[in-house]
Amino acid sequence: MIPSPTVSALNLGPFTIHFYALSIILGIAVAIFVGRKRYQLSGGNPEDVSDAAIWAVPFGIIGGRLYHVLSSPQQYFGQGGNPVDALRIWQGGLGIWGAISFGAIGVLIYFKKQKTTLSFSKFLDALAPGVVLAQAIGRIGNWFNQELFGKPTQLPWGLEIEPSKRPDGYEQFLTFHPTFLYELLWCVGVAIVLIKLPGFIKKIPKKSGDVFVLYVLAYSIGRLWIEALRIDDANMIFGLRLNIWVSLIAIFGSFAYLIRSKPSNNEINRNISS
Repeated sequence: MIPSPTVSALNLGPFTIHFYALSIILGIAVAIFVGRKRYQLSGGNPEDVSDAAIWAVPFGIIGGRLYHVLSSPQQYFGQGGNPVDALRIWQGGLGIWGAISFGAIGVLIYFKKQKTTLSFSKFLDALAPGVVLAQAIGRIGNWFNQELFGKPTQLPWGLEIEPSKRPDGYEQFLTFHPTFLYELLWCVGVAIVLIKLPGFIKKIPKKSGDVFVLYVLAYSIGRLWIEALRIDDANMIFGLRLNIWVSLIAIFGSFAYLIRSKPSNNEINRNISS
């Protein structure tokens, strides 16, 4: 079995450092580093990535928290809930859909205000692998908080959860699916595909923005089956968790976009012959 950490923070005198927060910060740093490298390889000034991050990071954190709170309001505003807890981000709870959406809005504002070397869509393509790697690193924080695990399991890699962290009705079970780990591994796989894929299909013309949309599609497919394993409280719509519906919408929307942006046979033949 996989043991859960016994501590989720490090106390240094009057300061408390939460491992969840450290995971988020490390993920942001990796996203910026990878994004700068890829943006520069695309012909852009890597400083554009660092400057855009000043807008993207706070927008993303606010958006991620808003999505989490609005999609799980009973945890904060229901019976026994404390609205003040909605501000305690270090306890976990950043919805990726809100983080990506608001983060992209922050970047768009920056691109509207500043003259940049590449377009907004090319920036998103450059940043996509780093963003999904940041998501993978952020899931380590869920391990420290003993949250976002799945159904009970007897598999050798079952995650041990202490009794106080087990949901109502699951107190008798010892080990659960480590869905945070499943998502971490899936995100790393998606990042590798996004980085390596252009080398395999470099003869086929692509529209800028396609790599980012592919990231949305690939991540959403993984999130769909991972979300189906989770047992934490969530709003249900027609018997399915809200995030499952959001994943389905993201899958169909991104797939439709990629189909529409697919080059014609003449474009493919012209590019191959050149």
